[in-house]
Amino acid sequence: MKNKTLKRQNRFIPYAFVFPCLVFLVVFVYYPLIQNIVNSFTEYSGLSGKKTFIGFENYVNLSHDKIMKTALINCLRYAVISVICQVFFGMILASILEDPSFRFIAGFFRTIYFIPTVISLTVICLLFGFIYNPRSGLLNAFLELIGLDSFTNAWLGKGSTAIYATIAVSQWQSIGYIMMLFIVAIQKVPVEYYEAAEIDGASKIRKFFSITLPQVREMFFVTMIITVSGSMTVFNEPYILTKGGGPGTSSITMSLYMYQLGFIRDRMGFGSTVAVFIFFLCVLLAILQSSTFRTGKGE
Repeated sequence: MKNKTLKRQNRFIPYAFVFPCLVFLVVFVYYPLIQNIVNSFTEYSGLSGKKTFIGFENYVNLSHDKIMKTALINCLRYAVISVICQVFFGMILASILEDPSFRFIAGFFRTIYFIPTVISLTVICLLFGFIYNPRSGLLNAFLELIGLDSFTNAWLGKGSTAIYATIAVSQWQSIGYIMMLFIVAIQKVPVEYYEAAEIDGASKIRKFFSITLPQVREMFFVTMIITVSGSMTVFNEPYILTKGGGPGTSSITMSLYMYQLGFIRDRMGFGSTVAVFIFFLCVLLAILQSSTFRTGKGE
């Protein structure tokens, strides 16, 4: 009888460890998500707390909102540039630093590339604010120094350049983190593969495409999810650098627009609609990427 009682008690021990985590998920993730979806069907004022059910009116208005279209296009620009700069260049940097001929200086360069990742984003944005300054900024001064005066610009003051200047900050900070993820993945690749390719006379480029790239496919998927999801929810850079998506709304993003609707214009219902759109867009992109790379499936 005692053994049966102990077995029953032991059966519930794993659930006891899982239960606190489940409570946190329900309280801080799933309940706010459901509440946000409910709020998206209402006209909701955060100051008065008054809610009026209006059905799909917010979603209809969102489909015709010009600012939202600009924000979506800017986030897609973030995603494309981030995939090219962070994922592809991060993978190339990781492959170079893991090459045996670079091992003796790899540690130094890993540190150099990774340092921006641990610096506060607010500090980085303030730093780049000085760099982009049209009068005393380092970027324009450098262009003048090398004789490219015609390329000097008010980088954050023009609608055509503000979004790209903002995106550049993210690439500079995040590429080191993505690089380190790929380094970890490359270090798990069996050395025998490279030794066999060396015996067969394969070049470094051939080994990269035939061995490294297929072996880090899972990490490629992970980094794609990180960069694309981060691009859809980017907030800090445009908020700090362009004072809220300026000039005008040329550098606004979806998360920044959501914040402005909810906390500045007191349109919590419409802001919740934007949040729901961002959530389902990120889920859709994650599903598309998963089906494209077919990760976790046998060959």
